[in-house]
Amino acid sequence: MGTGGIVTAVPEPSPRLIERAVIAVNGGTSDERIVRVACGLARPSKAELVAVHVVEIGWSMPIDADVAGRSEEAQRVLDMVEGVAESERVKIETVLLQARDVGAAIVDEASERGADLLVLGLPYRKRFGGDFAIGRTVPYVLKNAPCAVMVVREPMTEESQA
Repeated sequence: MGTGGIVTAVPEPSPRLIERAVIAVNGGTSDERIVRVACGLARPSKAELVAVHVVEIGWSMPIDADVAGRSEEAQRVLDMVEGVAESERVKIETVLLQARDVGAAIVDEASERGADLLVLGLPYRKRFGGDFAIGRTVPYVLKNAPCAVMVVREPMTEESQA
C-alpha cells in the first residue's frame, strides 16, 4: 500500500435475525431434521415458527372434501412437529392444509404470513436409472417463494453411494 492511501475496515455483514419462518413438513424422513434446524435458527430472536403440512387432493375429488381433517397420518405428522419443538424449547404453530398443489400451497402460506424464511426438507433419493431426484415441490418453491428458502437435504445412505 502506497503512502497517502486510506484504509477502511468493512464490517462483516451480520446475518439478519429470523422473525417468522414457515417449515414445510410432509411426513417424510427429513421432517424432524428440518424442524430442529428451524428451531435452532429461531431461538436467538424468538422467531415465530409455523409448520405447514399440506395434504394433496387429487383432481377427482372436490377441493372442499375433508380429507386432511380425517387423516390420522396428518395428525401424527403435526404431533411429531410439536414434540420436536417442545424438546427444543421453541414455540411452534402447526397448520394443516389441503390443496391441489403442495408447492403452491406452501408458497401461499409463506406469503400470507409474511415469512422471511421457508424451510423444506429433501430426501436423498434416486430415480430409476440412478439420477438424483428432486421432485416438483422444491423447484416450484425455489422459483416462487417471496422469501429466503432453505432446503435441507438428507445425507446419502450407504446404498445410495454404491
